[in-house]
Formats: sequence, structure tokens, C-alpha cells
Amino acid sequence: MPPEGFHTVRAHRRRNPRPGRKKMSGWTIAALVAGVWLWGQVIGFGDTSQKVPEPAPAVSAPAQR
Repeated sequence: MPPEGFHTVRAHRRRNPRPGRKKMSGWTIAALVAGVWLWGQVIGFGDTSQKVPEPAPAVSAPAQR
């Protein structure tokens, strides 16, 4: 009989798998980052509410008389 937390497989003792959440792989994280980047490139993040300031007149503009 194997000790607590172990099971026997082909005459070898192995540790029982631990319950827990699955980790995201590196490829999954890379795909999420690429998706967010593409979303920002194609559709944008909704920053269109900012108004562009009008340019100031150039220094070489003729003086008013």
C-alpha cells in the first residue's frame, strides 16, 4: 500500500496530481498580447474624444497695421 498522497503505477510510486487551476501557456499569452495590439491598430481604443488644438500662426506672418 503506497503512502498518503501517492499511487502505484507499474511497481513505481508516483505522487498524486494536485488539484488546481491550469496555467496559461506562453503561446496563449503571446496571442492575447498580439490580439490587443491588432485591436489597437485596426479599430483603436476610443481616444477620438480629444480635440486637436489649432496651430499657432507662424512667426513669419505679416504684422497687422
